[in-house]
Amino acid sequence: MYSGMTPKALEWQKKIRKFVNDELIPWEVHAEKNDGDLPKDIEKKHRDIAISLGLPGMGISKESGGLGLNMFEQMIIWEQLGRVTNALCWCFSEAQDWMEENFNDFQKENYLKPLLNGTKKECYAITEKGAGSDVDGSIETTAEKKGDQYIINGEKWYVTSANLADFFFLQAKIKSGENKDKHSLFIIDKDTEGIELIDTPKFSHTYAHHHSIYRFNNVSIPSKNIIGNEGIGMDYTHSWFRHERLGIAARCCGAAERLIDEATIFAKERESFGDKISNYQAIQFMLADCVNELASTRLMLYEICKAHDSNQDVKILHGKCSMIKLLASEMANKIADRAVQIFGGRGYMRENVAERYYRELRVDRIWEGTSEIHRIIIANSLYKRGLKSLIE
Repeated sequence: MYSGMTPKALEWQKKIRKFVNDELIPWEVHAEKNDGDLPKDIEKKHRDIAISLGLPGMGISKESGGLGLNMFEQMIIWEQLGRVTNALCWCFSEAQDWMEENFNDFQKENYLKPLLNGTKKECYAITEKGAGSDVDGSIETTAEKKGDQYIINGEKWYVTSANLADFFFLQAKIKSGENKDKHSLFIIDKDTEGIELIDTPKFSHTYAHHHSIYRFNNVSIPSKNIIGNEGIGMDYTHSWFRHERLGIAARCCGAAERLIDEATIFAKERESFGDKISNYQAIQFMLADCVNELASTRLMLYEICKAHDSNQDVKILHGKCSMIKLLASEMANKIADRAVQIFGGRGYMRENVAERYYRELRVDRIWEGTSEIHRIIIANSLYKRGLKSLIE
């Protein structure tokens, strides 16, 4: 038992684990065989349960209609949600605390509230063809102020969940004026004129949530749709990155736990050469390494969440979020590989949980910053602030 665990966090862990086990996991194979899609009544059931639990607003204050959970409690939830494949845990929209803190009244009424009650879904248009991990330097999409409007031009890649979304969070550089080339973040309704779907590529995983490419051709939006002021969009994007990197790490821990559980059950049942394979040292060594790696990763995740909840310096937190995202994504990939090996031929079947995770977890070493980029962030944090800041 983690020494920092609380009764409230344990209650959420139990509640979400039941939701995942009883409602989501039974539909994994169906989703795998049907391009990630579920029957509409099942989709609605999952969404309604998530909304009834308050998950869309888990990090939003109670005053604004959320649950008011701290980051530790939120990641306890996301860890359990990570125990299901095929992105079935993405059955709800998630409003994050930076939205509550920075939205104007119009945005809170027309976007934050609908996220909380499940009537609207968001997506993030950040990445571009030439700007993957280099979000700050290589973004080419522009926003030009004309009267009380902004004119958006550019192309965005890998816009996750855009096919199911109602609006974009779009990052662009100001085209002219005193804030020229500075980043800003905008809200753009998906049905706005000038938005063009270019392509919907197929990916290794089988998700109902697509990662499409969109072009924004002279898209005109009211100035009230800019978040905050011109030139500070990267502040919001960095906040989103930190949250998402913790979320990826939490889901990786949940995935690793599920893989170890499933592989252990199989090893104790499977016989080969007259004995259970669980009695063979080769299997024991693989499972032992999995347990150690998960336990150490989970401990780091929980400690970084506690640092976040203690309002540690955001620059130090940025480095720590890179640390856990790197560690957890690499850990989960190794465990998925071992699980496939333990299952043998069965582990290569798409109906097997190990095979699905083997494909799905691979992207966690790429999106929201590649493993290589995170190593650079960690090293730079070490150079600037010293080892003590990262490990205490």
